[in-house]
Amino acid sequence: MEVNTIMSSQIMELHHTVQMSMMQNALNLNTVVATELLKDLQQQQVAIHPYKGSVIDISL
Repeated sequence: MEVNTIMSSQIMELHHTVQMSMMQNALNLNTVVATELLKDLQQQQVAIHPYKGSVIDISL
């Protein structure tokens, strides 16, 4: 095997490894953000309906 071929193969493997590492980091970051959003969602108060449960005078 030529040195060029060996180096080319190693560079392709390194490129693949770096891509996979970057993808894994992005997925981890997205998971952390999604988890934080879900936690915040549970802490939010329910929006009050503008008239539900209120007495409305509809006399004519």
